[in-house]
Amino acid sequence: MKIFITILAIFAIGAGLLYLNACKKPETKATAATELPDSLKTPMPDWAKNAVIYEVNWRQFTPEGTIAAFEKHLVRLKHLGVDVLWFMPVNPISEEKRKEGLGSYYAVADYRGVNPELGTMEEFKNMVQKIHELGMKIIIDWVPNHTGWDHPWIKEHPEFYTQDAAGNIIDPVDPATGKSWGWTDVADLNYDNKEMRKAMLGDMCFWLTDVGIDGFRMDVAHNVPNDFWDEARETLFTLKPDIFMLAEAEVPYFRNSGDFAADYGWSLHHLLNDIAKGKKPASALDEWLKTDREKNRRGFHMQFITNHDENSWNGTEYERMGEGVDAFAVLSFTFDGMPLIYTGQESAFNRRFKFFTKDSTDWGDYSKADFYRTLVDLKHKNKALWNGEYGGVVQKIATGHDDKIYAFVREKEGDKVLVVLNLSPDNVEFTLDSDLVVGEYNNVFAASTQSMTKGIALSMKPWEYLVLSNR
Repeated sequence: MKIFITILAIFAIGAGLLYLNACKKPETKATAATELPDSLKTPMPDWAKNAVIYEVNWRQFTPEGTIAAFEKHLVRLKHLGVDVLWFMPVNPISEEKRKEGLGSYYAVADYRGVNPELGTMEEFKNMVQKIHELGMKIIIDWVPNHTGWDHPWIKEHPEFYTQDAAGNIIDPVDPATGKSWGWTDVADLNYDNKEMRKAMLGDMCFWLTDVGIDGFRMDVAHNVPNDFWDEARETLFTLKPDIFMLAEAEVPYFRNSGDFAADYGWSLHHLLNDIAKGKKPASALDEWLKTDREKNRRGFHMQFITNHDENSWNGTEYERMGEGVDAFAVLSFTFDGMPLIYTGQESAFNRRFKFFTKDSTDWGDYSKADFYRTLVDLKHKNKALWNGEYGGVVQKIATGHDDKIYAFVREKEGDKVLVVLNLSPDNVEFTLDSDLVVGEYNNVFAASTQSMTKGIALSMKPWEYLVLSNR
């Protein structure tokens, strides 16, 4: 028994040393740089202040589904204007209890490994270097809520997992109902276990220091205790102060606490779907904006019209938004927050990707690339559209047809953008009777100049949009 206890003690010490080694401060970092921003500033690296994020669906991006095949798109994505590449989970996928076909990316078998279907860790590190050489950043999808059933912790540390009364490890449950989500291919992690938390943070540190990534998109962040994110902030930001943290959640605490720079704009996304279907008027955006400002004191949303979950489970943006797709894309880029482009958007890809099996993107002639490049370029050069407190606040302009027309101005340090959107299937005539609109602008999509005066009369076709910039 004494020998057994000694072995356990040695193992515990070794595990602790591995954690401390992975998370120790780099010797080249000045300690002063690790100070967190104050309560009025978003915990965001300077490079993200006007950034656009692009989600990479590994499995469907190329016929090969490999790192080597994806790398051929890097220059194209740079030309598109993308700043941050978010990769869906790169880790090996568990075999045990695997969902149909190739399984779910989110059933992680090894937090420190690379899925062999993609390539090797050396290839991934080389790709990270190429991304940085092109002036882009990379964040990876991290799955902190659960692991696959093949993960070594299952056998080595069953105490790391949530267990039922009989001591059996269980799959994740819905906190609201106590019933299983149906994610039977994964095992729920127990955040009451401090050693599990240390091991999790150690694995995150590995990707920041050994691999060189620039941050994380945290999967199901709302099902992980808030105090863990506080702990992660202290550890990760101290280790690498300029990381970008994105939460797959819409929980005000995450941003207000400084744990995350950005979260998901789920509520706005759902509202846009309702407006597109005629279930809500365009004026519903006013109440959303008012409520959102009251709840969130800093940080910003990632805004989107599609992503991997929406596409596979709820339909493409064309299914959900019909002929209004471009108008809602313009809104997502100009309204409030960091815009997302998902795999295939620049090609007007209009098919639901199969989630668990191979279903390659048809890139065609990249028919929407110029459209998105125009929006990205505007985002980069006009400070009014920058992220969080770096950009200007949305100032609504009444039109007398607010149920269909949504118009607003954003201004920052002399930069100004005026956006007018017809979020309806009707032709609408109206006036912009506000001093806010006055000025000389560039018509962003018409490549022409336009003078705007108070009381100017406009006529817009169904789903038409007007984007004016003084830059």
